[in-house]
Amino acid sequence: MQNGTGLKIFSGKSNQPLAQEICNYLGVSLGDALVTSFPDSESFVRFNENIRGTDVFLIQSTSSPANHNVMELLIMIDAAKRASAARVTAVLPFFGYARQDRKDQPRVPITSKLVANLLVAAGVNRVLTMDLHAQQIQGFFDIPVDHLYASPVFFEDLKSKEVDNLTIFSPDVGGMKMANAYSEVLGCPLGFVAKRRTGASTVEAMNLVGEVEGREILLVDDMTETAGTLTAAAKLLKERGAKRVSAIVSHCVLNETGKERLRKGSLDELITTNSVNMDNEGLPIRQLSVASLLGEAIRRTHTDNSISTLFEIKGF
Repeated sequence: MQNGTGLKIFSGKSNQPLAQEICNYLGVSLGDALVTSFPDSESFVRFNENIRGTDVFLIQSTSSPANHNVMELLIMIDAAKRASAARVTAVLPFFGYARQDRKDQPRVPITSKLVANLLVAAGVNRVLTMDLHAQQIQGFFDIPVDHLYASPVFFEDLKSKEVDNLTIFSPDVGGMKMANAYSEVLGCPLGFVAKRRTGASTVEAMNLVGEVEGREILLVDDMTETAGTLTAAAKLLKERGAKRVSAIVSHCVLNETGKERLRKGSLDELITTNSVNMDNEGLPIRQLSVASLLGEAIRRTHTDNSISTLFEIKGF
């Protein structure tokens, strides 16, 4: 929007530290908005500054409590539209409900499509998100969706470490495409773990394919909640002679079960982003900031410039 329309960035309550980092990167102030709840937990939003005719970006990860954060974002969108914002962009560093992207059994919803419909119905003009669990979710929207990848941030970090004797592993067959991309960029062998899920939060790792003995293993996945897949894979890899097992996960939405598994499990380090605001004290977790990635995407969206160069990997 190069016609002089002002840029305004506001944040819901789900990840205000990331929103502040993004504003620091852009050199703008985080917008003044009251985002609170009534005693019965109903959300309430009020913008405390004029946004008429402005280009508004609303930053909100729909992580736990997912239902509350989704509703909070919908109300922020509605409030911005009713305050006559020229354009409203929802920035979702983490898009919740993305795992329910298809009807894989009788009488179940496609909830990611429902959330997309709700966002559009609320009046959002475009969506900016990162590392969707399923690529086809972009097609659930009838508005523009910019889908970023955290991989350039991870690659930059891995480059600085210069790990030798590395093998990239996918913790399951479904993640082979992502793991293969890392393998090609880093120029190292590729493997995968064959697993069997024994429940919604329990996984039994069965077998593996790839070079393991005496090597440093890097597991690659898009998200983890209970850490069942990662810790089961790490245990199997250690049993087969792996020297060290680390993991890269774009979105770390750990519950208490996942935290306990990380404390007691075989995973040496979990590298993730700050797409979700979390307390990782006492856990083998290292967070990398995606503020500059999202901030640059916001800047280019605001000025109607291409964001495709943000997918380029420097130094490889």
